Amino acid sequence: MFDIGFWELALIGVVALLVVGPERLPALARTAGIWVSKARRFVSSVKADVEKEIRADELKRVMKEQAESSGIHEIVEETRSSVKESREEIESTRSELEEYQSNLSGNSVTDEAPSSSENDPRDSNDR
Repeated sequence: MFDIGFWELALIGVVALLVVGPERLPALARTAGIWVSKARRFVSSVKADVEKEIRADELKRVMKEQAESSGIHEIVEETRSSVKESREEIESTRSELEEYQSNLSGNSVTDEAPSSSENDPRDSNDR
């Protein structure tokens, strides 16, 4: 706060001793100490209040950012659900393809390959 060294304090003490006198100097020092103590407490209180307000403003800012970013969470959840649905569709298609391939391989092993297009399952939709 103030940069007061030893010699400055000694000079202030000598001037106070000459002006006030030796009888009233202890009471003056006690009163000055009380005032300095009150001033320090006041400054400390103001400093704590300012820091408290700064923390409150920071908290409000963070809460506002989180409220704005809640849309991001919804987007992430929608993406997860669509990925899950796509994965299920892929698995379903994969199992259908495997079943179709096993049917085709089963037909070629047990039966001879069909000679006409009447037995071809791909053409059944065209009719």
